Amino acid sequence: MSRISVRGFAVASATAVTAVGSVVGVASGSTAQNNDAEATASGATLLADIPAGQQAQVQTASLTQQADVQAIAADASAKKDAEEAARKAAAETAIAKKEAAKEAAEKAAKEAKERAEAKEAAASRSKSAADFPVATSYTIAQIQAMARQMVPAGQFQCFSNIVDHESDWNYKAVNPSSGAYGMFQALPGSKMSSAGADWQTNPATQIKWGLNYMNDRYGSPCDAWSFWQANNWY
Repeated sequence: MSRISVRGFAVASATAVTAVGSVVGVASGSTAQNNDAEATASGATLLADIPAGQQAQVQTASLTQQADVQAIAADASAKKDAEEAARKAAAETAIAKKEAAKEAAEKAAKEAKERAEAKEAAASRSKSAADFPVATSYTIAQIQAMARQMVPAGQFQCFSNIVDHESDWNYKAVNPSSGAYGMFQALPGSKMSSAGADWQTNPATQIKWGLNYMNDRYGSPCDAWSFWQANNWY
């Protein structure tokens, strides 16, 4: 490329930039539009120094450069917006997780307290098992009356539901297949000896054992009943 052509290339690039600025100025009402127009006119004269076949290339190169600059600026802006959105989302997520963890902890503490109270109340009531007179046989009504005096009122229905399904309140019930015994179908039945040596013949002893079992294993008779409903055993 000749000296004039090189000079023309540079001038033409400046001219293209100025021309774009002039158009923008006109669109925005800028007071600098007259000066931009003059610069464009001056540049247009110099652009004539470039051979006609190269003028389009010079103008295209200039406009391409401007487009690249604008694209880089747009990318930077988009990246900044994305980073800000990500920080905001992360902060909101952290707050939500903190609140959820707090609620879960409070719920767990409340449930633990309720189980402890139920267990304490049940343990206190179960001591009355020895207060019932021993008989050679007991009716279902008598056995249920014992249970009502030994099981906390709020837990009795759940307790009763389990006994209904396991033995129909038959304290001598035996499973012919497994050998499970008593109202709670303990397997082996001898496990109930922890509540008393008369576990085979005394419903009060079985009730004491069954209540302790439900409290120790599940937290309460109602928790045991929930498990039974989901699994058909407890």
